[in-house]
Amino acid sequence: MESRPTHRKSDPNLNPETNSVGPPSALTYLDPHYWDERFSSEEHYEWFKDYSHFQHLINANIKPSSSVLELGCGNSLLCEELYKDGIVDITCIDLSSVAVEKMQSRVVSKGYKEIKVVQADMLDLPFNSECFDVVIEKGTMDVLFVDAGDPWNPRQETVSKVMATLEGVHRVLKPDGIFISITFGQPHFRRPLFMDPKFNWSMEYSTFGDGFHYFFYILRKGKRRDEEKEEDEKCNDPSISMYQDELEGEDYLFRTHIDDDED
Repeated sequence: MESRPTHRKSDPNLNPETNSVGPPSALTYLDPHYWDERFSSEEHYEWFKDYSHFQHLINANIKPSSSVLELGCGNSLLCEELYKDGIVDITCIDLSSVAVEKMQSRVVSKGYKEIKVVQADMLDLPFNSECFDVVIEKGTMDVLFVDAGDPWNPRQETVSKVMATLEGVHRVLKPDGIFISITFGQPHFRRPLFMDPKFNWSMEYSTFGDGFHYFFYILRKGKRRDEEKEEDEKCNDPSISMYQDELEGEDYLFRTHIDDDED
């Protein structure tokens, strides 16, 4: 793994609006140094489509009065778009101090003074229990899966990190709070983790995108039914086709990793 990959300004895959280029391997995403270097030069990048593609799902599930925690804000515009939709009680976290510093400057410069930006690890959330109405992540948890191995039977280290994240989210959510996960991960891979017996939330999902589908999961705390486990076992989630020409930017790296594991 390269600890400090170089951004190639002349690369044909370079996004002129974001001034960024994907790393040579998905495993690079696990290196904190990569993110610090990337955020130092990159102003903005959106994983898994921009806000306009799932805004209707946000508006249907988050009230303007909700307190929201965003995991792994990076340099996304998600918190700003939520703010423009009237959701102003927002706390953003990121592991990268560079991302946090730049995000703090950006939201202040735009007058979004209610948005709080904190350096924190989603595997160990530094917040009191039951203090947020909504926790949302967009592509952040997907990074944990880049070295998962067999997607049907992921490595224990991967599972442990994912469960630490979910346990933290479950803890900081209010009794009737919701967790929104916007992800590349298909339901037959996410369901066993999301629906672990230790959680009392229900699970539903929608899709968005053209041809290729991204997933918008909603986990509602306190809504899990006794019969839901049986229903999960009977559920045959559809396999969603993955068309290369529908993927944006670096999304292909996640797809390539999954394809390699399934070969």
